[in-house]
Amino acid sequence: MGNNMKPLQGIRIADFTVHAAGPFCTHMLSQLGAECIKIESLLRPDIFRKPHPVYGRLGAATFDQAASNKLSVRVNLKHPKGVALAKRLVGISDIAAESFRPGVMDRLGLSYEALREARRDIIFVSVSSSGQTGPDSHFAGYAPLFGAWGGLGYLTGYADGPPVEMRHVMDHSLGMNAALATVAAMLRRRATGEPQRVDVAAREVAASFIGEALLQAAAGDKPVRSGNDHPAMAPHGVFPSKDYDRWVTIAVGSEMEWQGLIQSMQQTDIPNNPIYATQASRCEHREELNDIISGWTKLQDADKIVSLLQSAGVPAHVSWNARDIVEDKHLRQRRAIVDVHEPGGNLRAAVGVPIRLSKSPDVGIEMGTPRLGEHEDYVFGELLGMAATERRVLQDEQVIY
Repeated sequence: MGNNMKPLQGIRIADFTVHAAGPFCTHMLSQLGAECIKIESLLRPDIFRKPHPVYGRLGAATFDQAASNKLSVRVNLKHPKGVALAKRLVGISDIAAESFRPGVMDRLGLSYEALREARRDIIFVSVSSSGQTGPDSHFAGYAPLFGAWGGLGYLTGYADGPPVEMRHVMDHSLGMNAALATVAAMLRRRATGEPQRVDVAAREVAASFIGEALLQAAAGDKPVRSGNDHPAMAPHGVFPSKDYDRWVTIAVGSEMEWQGLIQSMQQTDIPNNPIYATQASRCEHREELNDIISGWTKLQDADKIVSLLQSAGVPAHVSWNARDIVEDKHLRQRRAIVDVHEPGGNLRAAVGVPIRLSKSPDVGIEMGTPRLGEHEDYVFGELLGMAATERRVLQDEQVIY
């Protein structure tokens, strides 16, 4: 087992996170081998656990993705004994993670200082909209607001339309950044033995994605929404095919790719037109060029366009929907899409960890969505050594509830 052990094997997380961003952070860490104990209660389950019809299914798809691979226990944090029990869980963990508004954990009695009493070298990870400090730290926020705060939404969309605010990509980007920061804090603790508070803010993650635009603004320019265009590449966009709602993305960045495109299209008039002779002139006349390309693509099968252009060395692909991705043989072979067993024996497709490690080939999801409180025998009984009588008392008092 030593040669193939997962990178974070032996690390344990007390996971107080809710919604999507925080849970996605701990989900990524669990796929790398960390044992993640998700702490909820019947009174306050993760809001994304509730069933609702999504994509024709009654299960909560958002919760299924971010809760896979985790152990589930019930702890009523509104009860003093529940807070004490939570501290016991932190005491056997390396990491405690939360994603409430700043101040919530303090009011519960689970501040960084309180958790350090439970585990001297704890890594305490906080994921929030605006961070734990600063004048806006109290602001509430969901994924669309993260992109709005960070300027990403303003730059997304067409010049004659409104900003297009990002959704789940923001939660997951925040979670990925938080996971990286957590691993960095763990490495420092290994070197120094010291605890650390990890503070990751969504709006700062969003702003980090628009570095080029920030430099433009600092120089006095005004970055604008450009739709699918690129300032130095043409054609660069999404084009219709003859198939309903089947679009092809084409991006041409070199003269060789341009020649491959026009040869594939067999458009004899384009090579003789001086307005398409150089990349700069093609960018200047991109609208006319896009119309010509659309006139060709809308008469063709989408997959055949891609095959033809890729054979000619032209970057092109169908703009895939979710079903395309789930059924893709390439992603299946690389375990980017995997099937996992759910409680009750059902199989479902899940998004695997987007990482391949030669010494840890088995990173990824090993089990599906946990039922609320499913792993209490192991966590309370085996890890904490609680007797059955003690557990029954805490259940009667609605501490384990």
